[in-house]
Amino acid sequence: MKEEILQKIDEIPPLSQSATQLLNLMGDPDHDVMQVTKIVECDPALTARVLRVVNSARFSLVNPALSIARAVSYLGDKIVLGIALESCARDVFSRPLEGYECERGALWAHSLRAAIASRLVSRDARGKISPDLAFTGGILHDIGKAVVSGFLKDSGPGILEEIDAGDTGDYPAAERDRLGSDHSVAGYRLAKSWGLPYPLPEIIRHHHRPSGATEAIRPLVYAVHLGDIMAMLGGTGTGCDDLQYRMDGGFSDHFRISPDGLERIMLRVEEEFRQTMFSIFGSGEVK
Repeated sequence: MKEEILQKIDEIPPLSQSATQLLNLMGDPDHDVMQVTKIVECDPALTARVLRVVNSARFSLVNPALSIARAVSYLGDKIVLGIALESCARDVFSRPLEGYECERGALWAHSLRAAIASRLVSRDARGKISPDLAFTGGILHDIGKAVVSGFLKDSGPGILEEIDAGDTGDYPAAERDRLGSDHSVAGYRLAKSWGLPYPLPEIIRHHHRPSGATEAIRPLVYAVHLGDIMAMLGGTGTGCDDLQYRMDGGFSDHFRISPDGLERIMLRVEEEFRQTMFSIFGSGEVK
């Protein structure tokens, strides 16, 4: 089965050059709007998509945005990255995931909410974490589900029964029992295949077990781990595996989050998620 999974990874088209450049840029805490603008301007398809979004009726601009500089300044780099990823990686983010009983667009919605939550929770870290890198890690953390979904078709009910009976620890453990791998490892391999920069592949690989990440990036992985769980708690999951994951209790070593603070973050995540989905799609659903 592992060989079949590797073959599936090889079949997934690479990210566009502009999307890869934007992902690299988001890892630099000192990046600016002009750098984002230059990347978009060199991609005619992305330019058209960004201008179409910013000039759509949902923004009701008094004067149309005719330049990418104005469009990027108005939309912000996070929405531009979202547009780039959704446009060039629809086979990953937008298609139904039958193995998880997941409808079309649900993975994208979950990834976006997790990204927003990861960025917001990073601000409560005991040490310094890049909010932009947390956002990027959050939006990519579950890409491996697009790889393994087809191999898990009709497995959901059986996995849930095993978890309820205590026969397996959690959803990744059940995936490993069936496939010899899980979506975190598959996502790591896909990220490496796409040439994504460090530490993004490592974030994907360890997002369910942050304690296994190297010390240098462990707080960042915990931010994405928390963002993933918060997205599910907020009602945006990926199907039958919702809330079938263990929280790594080590997060308290890296974050100062009280129950009241967590509730405030969840409310802000909900607000930003709705605004961002509306900005990109004009509704709360992927079109």
